[in-house]
Amino acid sequence: MSKSPPTHDPLTAVRRPVATACGLPNRHYTDPEVFEEEVEALLKSTWTGLAIAADVPEPGDALPLNFLGMPLLLLRDKTGIVRVFNNVCRHRGMILVENASRIEGAIRCPYHSWCYATDGRLVTTPHVGGPGQNTDPHIDRSTLGLIEVRSHIWHDIVFINISGDAPAFEEQHAALLSRWQAFDQPHIHGGADSHFSLDVTTNWKLAVENYCESYHLPWVHPGLNSYSRLEDHYNIVEPGQFSGQGTYVYRQLKDDKGTPFPDFKALPDFWDQGAEYIALYPNVLLGAQRDHTFAIILEPLSHTHTREHVHLFYASTDTDAPLRATNAAQWKQVFEEDIFVVEGMQRGRSAPHFDGGRFSPAMDAPTHCFHDWVAARLQSHRNS
Repeated sequence: MSKSPPTHDPLTAVRRPVATACGLPNRHYTDPEVFEEEVEALLKSTWTGLAIAADVPEPGDALPLNFLGMPLLLLRDKTGIVRVFNNVCRHRGMILVENASRIEGAIRCPYHSWCYATDGRLVTTPHVGGPGQNTDPHIDRSTLGLIEVRSHIWHDIVFINISGDAPAFEEQHAALLSRWQAFDQPHIHGGADSHFSLDVTTNWKLAVENYCESYHLPWVHPGLNSYSRLEDHYNIVEPGQFSGQGTYVYRQLKDDKGTPFPDFKALPDFWDQGAEYIALYPNVLLGAQRDHTFAIILEPLSHTHTREHVHLFYASTDTDAPLRATNAAQWKQVFEEDIFVVEGMQRGRSAPHFDGGRFSPAMDAPTHCFHDWVAARLQSHRNS
């Protein structure tokens, strides 16, 4: 039987209505033990963003990744299916792939040369039964393929569920899939000039919290606020799933001839001028506009260090390369403007008597929604 949270549980105050709630306590940003607990409760047990399918564009492409301390392998198999495996041999746990590469034949373990097909099957076991004997009755190849991590691709983003027991992605995120149904069409990655990463000295949750709300725009993003003003924005709140902000004023980027990027097809009228920016819990920050989208995959490196992987996508391959580069540079400037804020909040969480702060009921509902989700999952994890 699950236990009710004790009355002194500080997360109870986090879960109050936004007008009276406190933010998450300092330990959730400064304590490595709480970070490890949140990895289990928030990241491994849900659908967590890992990478993008465009990272492995061709059959046989393999990309080793270290995520939350786990050696993983992003791989497009010979039939074109993108898969995620544990990047270790089933024999003695040796790392299989050290660098991004093209697998021409099989994945060969450099230790004892056990080989795997790109779909994960164990296909050869040299000398496993003794010199010259490549089989052994105790080694059943059919049960010793690479361990596959449950994955799902949406809008080219590769999501993984480490625990393997989360609801199906389509079920878990039905509300967002319905909200952005018009964007269910090809998302074409802009290539090398449409990807950059930012290393930030902050807890990953602070990046989510800041992205959720538009309250900070006039002071942190004066350029953006000059045409998409605070009063042009609205809150987006879907308890337990996502939160963010939208704007009724989106200004398209154009080249010297006044030509913008091609639009996504058959979008509703709202998207002529509107745009939305949503944090899909736990770690994917999304932006949708009529002519391009973006995804920021937050990689938590420690309780005080986060890497932000930013990818931009377009509706067509017919996009001007210099315009793509300009678009990426403009977004990079916007995201870099946030760094001093999230790093400043991280330093502030070492103040001994800070109690998590308060929320503006009118402006901070998206951030409180995220705090409530964190607190609810932690309470459930602790009482299970």
